[in-house]
Amino acid sequence: MKRTLLGSLGIALFLALWQAIGQFKLAGISWPPLSAVLDMLSDASRLPLFRRALSATLASTAVGYAWGMIAGLALATLAHLLPWLRRGSDRLAAVLNSVPSIALGPIFLVLLSRDSTPAAVSSIHVFFIVFVSTSSGLQRASAAHRDLFEVLGADRLERFFRLEFPAALPPLVSGLRLAWPAALIGAIIGEWFGASRGIGILIINAMQNFQIVLLWCAVMLAVVASLFFYGLLTIAERAAYARFG
Repeated sequence: MKRTLLGSLGIALFLALWQAIGQFKLAGISWPPLSAVLDMLSDASRLPLFRRALSATLASTAVGYAWGMIAGLALATLAHLLPWLRRGSDRLAAVLNSVPSIALGPIFLVLLSRDSTPAAVSSIHVFFIVFVSTSSGLQRASAAHRDLFEVLGADRLERFFRLEFPAALPPLVSGLRLAWPAALIGAIIGEWFGASRGIGILIINAMQNFQIVLLWCAVMLAVVASLFFYGLLTIAERAAYARFG
């Protein structure tokens, strides 16, 4: 209860500071007051624009999130079941993660369609986080439990599905929670390479036309969407730790 109150107080102070900085132009015209941003977001004539942009970005994020999760989970599982793959998979994941998203965009644009590029860039962000969290989680089972399964005659797959994978679920869900904001950022960056719609396109158009309030509206939409799904995944994480932690 105390943490919730302190968190709410912190958010309220931040929003009040935002309003004050914009109202008194302490940061110049590039920082609009919060009231101006909320007015534009609630403008009925602009709601279809914001709805289309947000839905396009969330769709790309969801697809990229799913691709990255499946790829990261699959590679981590293979590396765990086949130890000779472990070193190579670690290096592959590290190399992919070290490549800047801004450099991957043109490559995906050539290999895929422009509407698929945001999801592809998003998936790379998710892949590394899920791979690392799953790889570490699969090592959580104690040696005593592994020995017990071996004594009871369990084969490699039985031990994996009955012991190691359940033990890895809490770190995996933690990784999925951390991966969502990264997936959203990747989707927005991917939209800069020619997507037909999305928050990324809204940001670029607002910057090019010097529509400062519209720019902040696009950023706020991204922040609210990120925090909403992050909160849902936090609840899932707590449930996973309560059940398997």
